[in-house]
Amino acid sequence: MTTDPQTTNPNQNAHQLFSWLWRDYLRPHRRVLALAVMFMAIEGSMLGFLSWIIQPMFDNVFVQGQADMLLWVGFGILAIFCVRAVSAAGQKILMKKVSELTAAGMRSHLLRHVMTLDGGYFQINPPGQLIERVQGDVTVVNQTWAAIIVGFGRDLIAVIVLFSVALSVDWRWTTVALVGIPFLVLPSLLAQAYVRKRAGHAREFAGRMATRLDEVFHGINAVKLNGLEAYQSARYDALSDSRVRAEVRAASGQAAVPALIDFMTGVGFLGVVIFGGSEIIAGEKTVGQFMSFFTAMSLAFEPLRRLGLMSGQWQMAAASIERLQGILHEVPALTSPAHPQPAPMAAPTITLADVTLGYGDLPVLKGTSFTAKAGQTTALVGASGAGKSTVFNVLTRLIDPAGGHVTIDGTDTTSLALADLRGLISVVSQDSALFDETLRENILLGRTDISDAALHAALDAAHVTDFLGQLPNGLDSPAGPRGSNLSGGQRQRVAIARALLRDTPILLLDEATSALDTKSEAIVQSALEKLSAGRTTLVIAHRLSTVRNADQIVVMDQGRVVDHGTHDTLLENGGIYADLHALQFSQQKAQTS
Repeated sequence: MTTDPQTTNPNQNAHQLFSWLWRDYLRPHRRVLALAVMFMAIEGSMLGFLSWIIQPMFDNVFVQGQADMLLWVGFGILAIFCVRAVSAAGQKILMKKVSELTAAGMRSHLLRHVMTLDGGYFQINPPGQLIERVQGDVTVVNQTWAAIIVGFGRDLIAVIVLFSVALSVDWRWTTVALVGIPFLVLPSLLAQAYVRKRAGHAREFAGRMATRLDEVFHGINAVKLNGLEAYQSARYDALSDSRVRAEVRAASGQAAVPALIDFMTGVGFLGVVIFGGSEIIAGEKTVGQFMSFFTAMSLAFEPLRRLGLMSGQWQMAAASIERLQGILHEVPALTSPAHPQPAPMAAPTITLADVTLGYGDLPVLKGTSFTAKAGQTTALVGASGAGKSTVFNVLTRLIDPAGGHVTIDGTDTTSLALADLRGLISVVSQDSALFDETLRENILLGRTDISDAALHAALDAAHVTDFLGQLPNGLDSPAGPRGSNLSGGQRQRVAIARALLRDTPILLLDEATSALDTKSEAIVQSALEKLSAGRTTLVIAHRLSTVRNADQIVVMDQGRVVDHGTHDTLLENGGIYADLHALQFSQQKAQTS
């Protein structure tokens, strides 16, 4: 699907917005929609036939007493309601099908697009806001376009046919009945602008409420431990009150047009009763004609009100469409090259050459340079904020450096397709990301090419089998939200099993054992040693004891590489590494004494 950048103008009109909807989402269902509209037209036109048949019922049957017309009129009315019932059911079923398919397609499109955006986008836009756009805004848009099609396909046809019947009875009565319509134009335009503004505020508050819920539910332990229940409830209530006010104001503006239609219709009916009643008394018109006209205008009243509501509904949808288009027109800065280079097959050499990077005005990497040799383990050590994790982000192209180069076997990472680059790398971090799925799903990640033998080998190597027997359903036990059903060590072992099955030539370990107790750390460290074999491994560690056997240790300080070498060499050289080692050794000695 494609989108037109010009449609992001907040002042775009209804035609432009609906064109975007039609082009990107509704067009694939045009045949079903056409059939639904045909049923709508039939349903709407039946009201006109009903008002038309009122005249012979009064004049021929009730006034003149033509008994032979009684069955004809009765069966005619029955046929009208039967046709209306079938056509109404048909259009509702078809519209429901198209509506659900369109909403599903729109949500899938949004999700796929959002997942292509850079990490910086998610720092600015919290999850709750994005969830509300994908769920809430799509629902508003979906309900509105369906209401508009029904409005034009059924209600507009009904109004046209009913007015045609009224005109056939007396064009002057019809003119009198509609005398107030021109006075609706300016108030309608003002109401539309008001509704659009208030609807935008309501959708914004809905997004903030979703964000607050996301924060509370994900941080529920912190909420409980710090006694923040009342505080968080008050913040949510404040947002809820603001949303209620915005929704009520939008609804007030939306209700203004139908209310004006009611008022003008009442004025019109008053004129018709006075003008038409005098003609009936004078014998110039029959009772049947008046009743047919009155029925046509009365039946036109409800579809007219729905059509009046449609402008307000559209303005509410327009606010949501602009929010959705705001997402769809976000362009990721990190993209694959047009002609990517082939990715290496074996464990490669990784080189950072004079890499610089900053977050806003804060410099993080300041000419960082080092080489991680193929098939060896390179450890990155240094104080917090030295830039170690940023090196991983640059290597995986979660962010591109401002200067310098990152190469894999001599090929710049920007010359590789993103999928190929990330397909070279497995990551095991301190906070291993597990999904609220079974352990099996968390390890396989949707892959269907893994044999049972390969899966069990990975489970054994990662020491996952050590605790599977403790789970109610073994490998098919749920991991829980963010892996909450597992301990920290168990989550790490699941992440290691996942990395083993990925079988990539590059392994990144980011504080993989720092949060574990001594026993769990020993088990996980054993699994990591098996995982690292034959791979180019980069390790971030604060515990120097876990990297003393690394082939190379790179010491970082304030975004720069200040030293590198083996554990023993760095201790002999003195400097930052020796100071860190002495500090940790003294702390360990104090804890054991």
